This record gives sequence, C-alpha cells and structure tokens, in this order.
Amino acid sequence: MASSLLQKFTMKSSVLLLLLLLTAFTCGEDNTAEELQVEILEGPETCSLLSAMGDTLQIHYTGKLMDGKVIDSSLSRDPLVVELGKRTVIHGLEQSLVGVCEGQKIKATIPPHLAYGKKGYPPTIPGDAVLEFEVEVISLTQQTPWQKMINDVFPMVCLALVPTLLGLVGLYLYQKANAKKPGKKKSKDKKMKKK
Repeated sequence: MASSLLQKFTMKSSVLLLLLLLTAFTCGEDNTAEELQVEILEGPETCSLLSAMGDTLQIHYTGKLMDGKVIDSSLSRDPLVVELGKRTVIHGLEQSLVGVCEGQKIKATIPPHLAYGKKGYPPTIPGDAVLEFEVEVISLTQQTPWQKMINDVFPMVCLALVPTLLGLVGLYLYQKANAKKPGKKKSKDKKMKKK
C-alpha cells in the first residue's frame, strides 16, 4: 500500500513539475519572432506613393539585436540605396520596405529565417538571432516603364534564348559530325580522270 501511495505521489509531482516548467518557459519573456513584424513609428501627413518591388529607396537604418546591442547603422554614412527585389539587404528588411512612404519611419522585427538564419554572421550576429531595424525612408523613386521591362521581360527573354542557343550548337555539331568527308577513293578517281 505504501508503495502504491508513493507511486501516485511521484506521478502527481512529476506532472505538476512538468506543468510548472511549461508555464515558466511559455510565460517568460520571448525574444523570438516567428513572423516579420513591422511597426510604423512616424509617417507623413499624406502618402500618395507606396513603395513596390522594383522601386529604389534611400534609407537610414539602425540594426540591433533584441538585447539592444547595435550591429550596424548608416546614420554616420550616406543613406543606403536599396532597389527592392534585387536582394541587396536581408530578406526580412526588404519585405518590411514594401508598402512604405517617403519620410516614414518604421521598426521591423525580423525573425532568424528572414535574417541570417542558424549560422548568424559571426562575430557580430549570433545564430538564430532575431533582429530589430529602425528605418527612415529618405527618398522613394518608382521604377520607370523601361526599368520594369528590363526587370520583368529581359530575364524571360534570356531564359528563352538559352535553349535556342543550345539547340543551334547541337545542330551545328550534328551537321559537322555527319558531314561527308572527301575520302581517298574520290581523290584517286579525280587523279585518274586527269590522266
């Protein structure tokens, strides 16, 4: 009887301990972000032009780890020029810049999979680090129709040209391999006719 009572007590205390541990882990401060979070800090009175893929932005930014340590800043340099869609910045920052206005300030909390991932960027950024960027959009330039054509149509044309060029090279090599070469017999026949 004492052993069954001890077993029940041990089982109940194990379940209680497990619940306490789960509560402690889930109620503690969470420094991980699963999704990109964008908060507007300041904005112009009116916004007639929103950024889209292909547009060019000039931005000032300050990037931090979640503990507040600054990892990079453009405030002491010229503004960074970012052409959306060209992957000149980390993916999460680029995503947060779509749909912003000139003169707007945002704060983007970027999860690891949209930043530097499991490897990080040693020694400055540890692996699986959530980053926080405060960004001010200095200027916004929409892409021209010519740029849009170059960005959208040109890659497809190049993609179509590759198989065409490979086909032409293959045809040339096939014809060259199957071309009739003058043999010795024909040379002898020509010499006999001359005599």
